[in-house]
Amino acid sequence: MSRDAVLITRPEPGAAETAGSVVALGLVPVVAPLLAIAGLPADLPDPSSVRAVIATSGNAVRFLPARWHKTKLLAVGDATARLARETGFAEVRSSDGDAVALADLTARLLPAPGPPLLLASGARQGARLAADLRGRGFALIHREVYAATPARVLPEAAATALRGDTLRAALFFSAETARAFVTLTLAAGLGSRVADVDALAIGRPAGVALEPLPWRAIHVAARPTQDEMLALLR
Repeated sequence: MSRDAVLITRPEPGAAETAGSVVALGLVPVVAPLLAIAGLPADLPDPSSVRAVIATSGNAVRFLPARWHKTKLLAVGDATARLARETGFAEVRSSDGDAVALADLTARLLPAPGPPLLLASGARQGARLAADLRGRGFALIHREVYAATPARVLPEAAATALRGDTLRAALFFSAETARAFVTLTLAAGLGSRVADVDALAIGRPAGVALEPLPWRAIHVAARPTQDEMLALLR
């Protein structure tokens, strides 16, 4: 039996997009989100008082009200930038990288000092980027606009895939998702079932979080993008 199944652990709506890309590679997606995303009641400033929005993820974009759409938005990567344009943001730039690249882009486009920036992030995220930007002289307003809650049990789709013999790889788009997978897989008594599976991580923190399990191999994407993760499947 061929190993052509790929476990997708990211939350919706991103999971469906990734599943389509996996199908395009001739592989079989197994969608098993490990996080639930919900908006938070953030105390946002008036958009007219802010020079630009710094968005650390697509979820940060989704939970910004429409009144922000006329504000310049700097996105961590191309997928986030594309979503921002689709959502209605008129002026969008992408760092096409990670948080450091996003800070570098901000410094190039918006020399400090000046009016404040709004950093929109998930709960308990963005602290390093905020410190980096403030260290470069930017006035910054940091607001957590959404929260990601880990699943309490391993999704049945993931458990079934691990018990079978067709799983080729598992995709992890964040360290938080990776930690949840490790915890829930061990709790389900399925830790040994990853021995013939490759773990594909979007970045080094996610790769490190996966190390407690006996994977066949842990591969980290060359750059923190979905395209680079999917390239590891070829």
